[in-house]
Amino acid sequence: MKHLISSLLLLSGLTSFAQDTKTINQSGNPIFEGWYADPDAAIFNNKYWVYPTYSAKYKEQVFLDAFSSDDLVKWKKHPHILDTAAVKWANKAMWAPAIVQKDKKYYLFFGANDIQSDNEIGGIGVAVADKPEGPYKDHLGKPLVDKFHNGAQPIDQFVFKDKDGQYYLIYGGWKHCNIAKLNKDFSGFLPFEDGTTFKEITPDNYVEGPYMFIRNGKYYFMWSEGGWTGPDYSVAYAVGDSPFGPFKRVGKILKQDAAIATGAGHHSVIINEKKGQYYIVYHRRPLTETDGNHRVTCIDEMKFDAAGNILPVKITNEGVKAQKVK
Repeated sequence: MKHLISSLLLLSGLTSFAQDTKTINQSGNPIFEGWYADPDAAIFNNKYWVYPTYSAKYKEQVFLDAFSSDDLVKWKKHPHILDTAAVKWANKAMWAPAIVQKDKKYYLFFGANDIQSDNEIGGIGVAVADKPEGPYKDHLGKPLVDKFHNGAQPIDQFVFKDKDGQYYLIYGGWKHCNIAKLNKDFSGFLPFEDGTTFKEITPDNYVEGPYMFIRNGKYYFMWSEGGWTGPDYSVAYAVGDSPFGPFKRVGKILKQDAAIATGAGHHSVIINEKKGQYYIVYHRRPLTETDGNHRVTCIDEMKFDAAGNILPVKITNEGVKAQKVK
């Protein structure tokens, strides 16, 4: 009997060890605690970084947090890297940060105030810091984009660096998406050859949340479709030969799984070029939640077929395996 008990205890211990090891070596979803949405992800100084929206009522969205990790599994919170105290013109709805490193500085683009017309103060702003974790200060003292151009609400900004080193702002809500050429210090824009500043590149079914990357010489343009509080929220993509398209919609690659979570969308992508790995970082709503603001940040692997098409992403509770940048 004693031998049986000892054997059972040993087996139990091994099982527990296996479960703990699995937990340690996989990110799990969500990847960190709290209500967070619209994540923008990056790699800086051999660390993974995620910059999300604090998901709450608009009047409570007055700050931005960041998270860093060495391995995609253990995440460190960097609270209040930017708040409305540092941005005098912003008072609510700080949304969808987009991060970029340039000339040893870190620039954090963000939306604020959820303006509904050109007569309101708000739009897309820029903050700057010497470190990825901030603290960030207002770069301009005013919004970078404070008006509606081509019908696009000035929100959901993404900064794209092209192969020639040129940076572009790609943004837009209300089912319209614009691209504009940023100047060297991100204080404004450079006109295109035809004299315009904002070019519309809206694909079919576009709603918000644009994202772009280059793979094998092709430009992959991604966006969110559906309503952000609804079950139809999802991510689709198109492929083009330049950042201006034209972009013909290919199809959806991220959507809810009724057995796991609802409303999966508004994403970014972590690209580890040396290892050829792609991770999609996105938000979704747990099955237990009905509040639209109760969104969590998750990560899953993103893969391609032999023709370069993005394969549909399977959203999981397990997340991804531990992975160092190098």
